[in-house]
Amino acid sequence: MPDTLLVTIRDLLTKHGVTFKEKEHLPTYTSEESAAARGEELGVGAKALLLRTDDVFRLFVLPADRKLDSAAIRRELQVKKTRFATPDELQELTGLVPGSVPPFGPPVLPFELFADIAIGALHNRVAFNAGSLTNSIIMLATDWEAIARPKRFCFAKIEDS
Repeated sequence: MPDTLLVTIRDLLTKHGVTFKEKEHLPTYTSEESAAARGEELGVGAKALLLRTDDVFRLFVLPADRKLDSAAIRRELQVKKTRFATPDELQELTGLVPGSVPPFGPPVLPFELFADIAIGALHNRVAFNAGSLTNSIIMLATDWEAIARPKRFCFAKIEDS
């Protein structure tokens, strides 16, 4: 699925006339490694996390320099439990490994998509791993939002130094 996912994202962006930059790099396993490989600030990274909220898996996108506020998600969605998808669940549901999930719901991934309000607020671009640990896409945040159409609310906290 990963190779197909990269092609799906490329085709979706091209179909919408979006300008984007694709970068192939050595495998990156952390947001910091990804930012360095792309030559971008950490906050440009759009970290996509698959969470199980009660019994439903949903995709949440936040700036890579922030951390998830699970309590904010529980409040907003009125759910009792949230947890990260396990690596096995992620593989089974998407064919992906942690760190390779792109920030797109349908038609790319079959999950309801949410984005923190900080995405695109401090940086006018987003960068993300596009279905693998070795392929990144960098594009305007406004273009990403227009195509991805996430539901927005605040669920990211500033990382502690």
